[in-house]
Amino acid sequence: MEWPLAALTGGIVLLVISADKFVQGAAETSSRLGLPPLLVGMLVIGFGSSMPEMVISALAASQGNPGLALGNAIGSNITNIALILGVTALVTPIAVRSRVLRWELPMLVAVTALAGVLLLDDSIDELDGWLLIFVFALIMTWTVLEGLRTKDDQFGLQIEEDLQEPLSPTRAWLYLIGGLLALVLSSRILVWGGVEIARFLGISDLIIGLTVVAIGTSLPELASSIAAVRKNEHDLAIGNVIGSNMFNITIVMGIAATIAPSTLDPAIWARDLPVLGLLTTVLMLTCWGFRGEGRITRWEGALLIGIYVLYNSYLVYGVATT
Repeated sequence: MEWPLAALTGGIVLLVISADKFVQGAAETSSRLGLPPLLVGMLVIGFGSSMPEMVISALAASQGNPGLALGNAIGSNITNIALILGVTALVTPIAVRSRVLRWELPMLVAVTALAGVLLLDDSIDELDGWLLIFVFALIMTWTVLEGLRTKDDQFGLQIEEDLQEPLSPTRAWLYLIGGLLALVLSSRILVWGGVEIARFLGISDLIIGLTVVAIGTSLPELASSIAAVRKNEHDLAIGNVIGSNMFNITIVMGIAATIAPSTLDPAIWARDLPVLGLLTTVLMLTCWGFRGEGRITRWEGALLIGIYVLYNSYLVYGVATT
């Protein structure tokens, strides 16, 4: 048990460090190649921060652990909204000014609902996976066109300000390539540790994916979101979560399904997807700002954290009573 615990802990630490360096390198490289700041934020930073989930889910699926793969994707989205934004809002209430981000929120609700429909039969096959990847391609097309058309969106202006202190070209490429290699290595270590712990405790790898692995892969979003609001870059904090959750539902789940079509634990639909759907809908209604500027207040942040604690307590209770 000692080695799996060490692998899980060390894998998470290395994962957080490597993900941060990878995103820094990818953002700087993309900026140097002429990508507009809005697209750097939405495509590179938002989706790049979900590379840990993608690598871990792909590895887990290829090694015959689909529960860990799907649990990681769904659990990370729940963690991003309830824990990451909840903690961030407690630090500073989050204001949403970006028009592009407000339009992405209904898209996130729609793709979450689509994933729920595809999992209604408690299975996910290769066709489901390719459909999710196709939806991701459509969303990316809209994102690119909107990013090229919108020149003064608040989200893009915040990204442009962050890129004013560039890395050297050599360091940017070193972060990009080295971060990616370290991501793969740390993901392999983390998956092995998580699977071995699940076997030792006699619980499903789905629970490990929904809890420990989901928290570990979401730590980069927590660090970047808190740093963003401290610099008054609120849209960057929200944008990281929206981009990451969109990527998890479409690409992370899609790739896992194409690698290893599988039958799933019915608890995913009965327990986990309703929680994710509720949180995603609440996020959209809170951030849209129907009567003015969208905002996540401190008490709403505390409520999100409370939901997260109740959800995880229920998971732990279920493990303890089996």
